[in-house]
Amino acid sequence: MPRSLVVYVDVDDTLVRSFGSKQIAMPATVERVRALAAEDGVVLYCWSSGGGEYARVVAARLGIEALFVAFLPKPNVMLDDLAPGAWCDLLVVHPNEAADMDAVGARARLGWG
Repeated sequence: MPRSLVVYVDVDDTLVRSFGSKQIAMPATVERVRALAAEDGVVLYCWSSGGGEYARVVAARLGIEALFVAFLPKPNVMLDDLAPGAWCDLLVVHPNEAADMDAVGARARLGWG
């Protein structure tokens, strides 16, 4: 089995767009999450500035709650010896680019072979 690919998926403006009090799913990203979940060695987490419970509720409403290992709030403070921009194994993918990303492509972009 290949090295685990850990993917954190944001909620707002990634899985859903908000217009006032209404949320509209972003279908391409939701489908990409489903596809990634079906690939070997992919571990998915859902997180949001709105908190872990908010992330879980949105994922449940989208029918993808079971695809995630956990639901987390985005951190306000990170205690780490390196800033995320300096992590050697971090790839940030904008939702507009997500439709073309799979685990093989992500591993290649990370230089994992």
